[in-house]
Amino acid sequence: MSKTVKLKRGFDINLAGKPNPTIGEEIKSSTYAFKPTDFIGISRPKLLVEVGDNVKAGTPLLYDKQYEKVMYCSPVSGEVVDVVRGEKRKILEIKILADSKLSFESFNAYSASELKGISKEDALENMLKAGVWPNIIQRPYGLVANPEETPKAIYISGFDSHPLAPDYDIIFKGDEQYFQAGIDILTKFTSGKVNLNLPLEKESSSVLSKTTGVEINKFSGPHPAGNVGVQIHHLEPINKGDVVWTVAPFGVIQIGKLFLEGKFDSSKIIALVGSEVSNPQYYRVNQ
Repeated sequence: MSKTVKLKRGFDINLAGKPNPTIGEEIKSSTYAFKPTDFIGISRPKLLVEVGDNVKAGTPLLYDKQYEKVMYCSPVSGEVVDVVRGEKRKILEIKILADSKLSFESFNAYSASELKGISKEDALENMLKAGVWPNIIQRPYGLVANPEETPKAIYISGFDSHPLAPDYDIIFKGDEQYFQAGIDILTKFTSGKVNLNLPLEKESSSVLSKTTGVEINKFSGPHPAGNVGVQIHHLEPINKGDVVWTVAPFGVIQIGKLFLEGKFDSSKIIALVGSEVSNPQYYRVNQ
């Protein structure tokens, strides 16, 4: 049964430099640096490419020896021009000279009507090799989920209560079908609920509010009301031995896009904000 939770503790910090509701020109870079430290909990990365290799968006660059089947893939196509290492040859970053027009690795693609017929095993295989699995974070400990675990439930926070947080109505507009497809896939991995937590105070984006196959809960109150850990605490606290997964809305969309289009797409809309920004607004980038 869905719940409504009203938080009283917390504080909203009203900072200058909130984004205007406009999306600027796409920001492109000639060189991209792929950093293992940008991903949660990578402990022993194993490099899969060498300087001079040509890669596509979705080509595996490395994996973590803890979970060897979980691939971490290139966000762009181009040439690997440098592998920067630190002490004890620790991988710090992989530099890629990007193509002007991206090319993508091809993965298994399905129509929306075919998603429910996909087995958990086939869905898992597609997600592991295509680079979208690191979107799934396991709790306790907040690490990339163990593919062999079965979570008690899955939680998605459908809003951000941080200061200067982006408006989900803007950054996810037009991604309705991908979000729903991602949900359809995630439901295969738990016998429990997939919880979608939305703000009570305002009409939520149609990208999220019209989603089916989820338990929709409503939250109100000051920050950290949008924090998924706080939401889990109020809905069903994690007990000893429990494992739950969390996924950000962008991760759900990226999973859905993989299954509908057969590609790893890391492009997203971000907010460039703050009091020092002359024109705070939204931009599409490849991350």
